[in-house]
Amino acid sequence: MDRHPNLPGAAAPEAGHSAAGGNTASPPRPTRVRHTVLGLTIAAYMITYMDRVVISAAVPSIQKEFGFSIITIAWILSSFQWSYAIFQVPVAWLGDRLGPRRALTLIVTWWSVLTSATTLAWSAASMAAIRFLFGMGEAGAFPIATRSLARWMRPSERGFAQGATHAGSRLGGALTPAVAAVIMARYGWRAAFFAFGCLGILWSAVWHWYYRDTPAEHPSVNEQERELIEGSLGSRNAAGGERDSVPWKTILASRQMWLLSAIYVCYAYNIGVYLVWFPKYLNDSRGVSLERMGLYASLPLLAGTAGDLLGGWLSDVWARRSGDLRAARRAIAIAGFLMAAICILPACYTSSPFTSVCYSCLAMFGLELTVGVSWAIPLDIGGNYAGSVAAVMNTCGNLGGATASVATGYVVKLYGWNAAFLVMAALCGVAAILHLWIRADRPMALP
Repeated sequence: MDRHPNLPGAAAPEAGHSAAGGNTASPPRPTRVRHTVLGLTIAAYMITYMDRVVISAAVPSIQKEFGFSIITIAWILSSFQWSYAIFQVPVAWLGDRLGPRRALTLIVTWWSVLTSATTLAWSAASMAAIRFLFGMGEAGAFPIATRSLARWMRPSERGFAQGATHAGSRLGGALTPAVAAVIMARYGWRAAFFAFGCLGILWSAVWHWYYRDTPAEHPSVNEQERELIEGSLGSRNAAGGERDSVPWKTILASRQMWLLSAIYVCYAYNIGVYLVWFPKYLNDSRGVSLERMGLYASLPLLAGTAGDLLGGWLSDVWARRSGDLRAARRAIAIAGFLMAAICILPACYTSSPFTSVCYSCLAMFGLELTVGVSWAIPLDIGGNYAGSVAAVMNTCGNLGGATASVATGYVVKLYGWNAAFLVMAALCGVAAILHLWIRADRPMALP
């Protein structure tokens, strides 16, 4: 019986020959498994921010039920940030030992279960403890996810991949307040935590089923895609070859390292306030209803998503066209921080809630313009140890974010919401000034 050539089991034409007998067949094209891996990683970044932002949308409801003061809420919110900062390096080390497939499956399941377990809290201490354990799991998300892409994405694709993953995290944060508000309005605040926790568990199952630690291990990768990746990375790097020990002494003695870390503390303090306190600010200071609060709280994060995608891309284009890496990194970062500082001021003092949100969108857009630059500079100056440089920067930044969670509660209690936002504007100005001494064109003297 004849077989149709497009049906399963049909006999394929011989290599180099068409079905009609001509010599016109082209070589197989590379598969695109690496793009699916990138898509799953972007989804993981989105889920990290969904699970950490949902509590911010729920703060008014939690306060109403438990009677927590704003200082108590500040300590509950900061418990995640402290844990997230402290466990960056230990959980990343665990990822190196287990490999990205097993490690991400483990930690995403861990923090998703704890997201849902927030519904079981009966006191401030129990809620803070759950959030602390939740932070332990999320601490490994970015470093392990970055490692998961290192053996899959070609160098020419990494800039886009980095921008897309960070944009995914901001998009997840932007969508969460609106989605959570709808769920809470119908079913209560506990339902929102349970729903977001289930989403992470579903992702873990898909990741463990699909992802492999190297392209060579993946059954769907054809020879052409494997050769494409290995040709760019080298077969040893694509296979996960051993590396020398990290020169921590040199990294920690670098002036550039601490300048970059100080800048990221200023950034993380600001983004921490927007992620953790902005919904509460809208409800408490601006009188925005719970339903509208979800939409208004999402808008600045959506603006930040655009800034995330644009900042790193603009800096790369500037560097390629001018050949001046120092100016390309510096100019975009300074412009972003100054834009944020300037726009925060009218956002505080306008009488219209909607106008305040609009200025906050501009401030967030400027703030996020700096993110691509901040994460590109470790690659510029860190060479083969860019991951370690980024880990130090991110640890310091998250300590700044943890400080923001607590400090904002005290500042608001003592001096009001405008004072809290003026602190943020001042830190943006400091970060812009510090960028004058950053030299992205001068790599560290690393082996």
